[in-house]
Amino acid sequence: MNFFFKDSKYSIVRYPTSDNKSLQAWSAADEHLLKYLSDHQALSQHPILYNDRFGFLSTVLSEFNPSTVVNFKSQEKAIELNASKNGVDLKNISKIEPLDTLSKSFDLALIKIPKSLDLFRLQLDQIHQSLNEDATVICSFMTKYFSRKTIEIAEKYFEQCEQTRAWKKSRLLILKKKKKVDPTLHINTVSIDKTKSFKQYFGVFSAKNIDYATQFFATNMDVQTTDNKILDLASGNGVLAHVALSKNPNAEIHLVDDSFLAVESSKINIDSKNAHFYFSDDLSAFQSNTFDLVISNPPFHFEFETNIEIALNLFAEVKRCLKKGGVFQLVTSNHLNLKTHLFKLFHKVKLVAQNDKFVVYHCQ
Repeated sequence: MNFFFKDSKYSIVRYPTSDNKSLQAWSAADEHLLKYLSDHQALSQHPILYNDRFGFLSTVLSEFNPSTVVNFKSQEKAIELNASKNGVDLKNISKIEPLDTLSKSFDLALIKIPKSLDLFRLQLDQIHQSLNEDATVICSFMTKYFSRKTIEIAEKYFEQCEQTRAWKKSRLLILKKKKKVDPTLHINTVSIDKTKSFKQYFGVFSAKNIDYATQFFATNMDVQTTDNKILDLASGNGVLAHVALSKNPNAEIHLVDDSFLAVESSKINIDSKNAHFYFSDDLSAFQSNTFDLVISNPPFHFEFETNIEIALNLFAEVKRCLKKGGVFQLVTSNHLNLKTHLFKLFHKVKLVAQNDKFVVYHCQ
């Protein structure tokens, strides 16, 4: 879709793509942010951008040489795709990892407030340490997703926290005059069956406890001694990989996740010489007919969206990567009714466990 800013036209697309034509690569919250910057002549060189999921702001503001914090591999690909489509030199966009200590100071930070407020806290902590004294942080959000906790988090870091009026059902939160705050390591600790604790960085899925789908899957996972090569797809903090290794300690296990923070968390939790970690949104790193077993609690939420298309594309890749006779075991919500989709890909699809919320399938 096309977007106009400062007399220039930009063609911005989503990555991963979607057949849902109502979904686009930016929201009114992004437009509101750009409108504010333009109206207040607040743009400065080298702003830092957070949660620019599809590279919209990175592309539109590329002439200002932004630094973009990359949380997801798919986000990195989206930035590269949209930069290429619009003739933007990628050298104009600096990429920063979510856990980096920032090496330079910034006058302007732009944050699209994420669904995870823990992640928002981590991001404020990262940028706070590197803001100039007179710097401004502008946070954008759709009003329907607003939480009072957002203000409470921001007030721990800044003296001045002001909301704008609503525009196209979006608002901005303007932060100034940073407080003196000691940096902290933002890690949660969660446990499964009170026998094993897992550490995970703020922003990783299910911050307060091991989510119930994963717990249900863990009790219904079938790992054989002949499952020598195992893939944990959308591995999160590594809890399912841990369960698989507890059933077959000699297995070679590969953990793949689109989230940088998830991969870094799993490296803390999985201590095995046979474990391999991949920051990736696909299975292109693996040859066909590689795995005896693939396990997954696959992603069906894309920030505030529910989207099964991404998972279905991954399932086709799983089929390619499985050995003949290999098994794909996954847990999913009952209401998604994935069995029809799985039958299109796999020879055998068996429902092995179900409760009032979740179902576990074995696909061969």
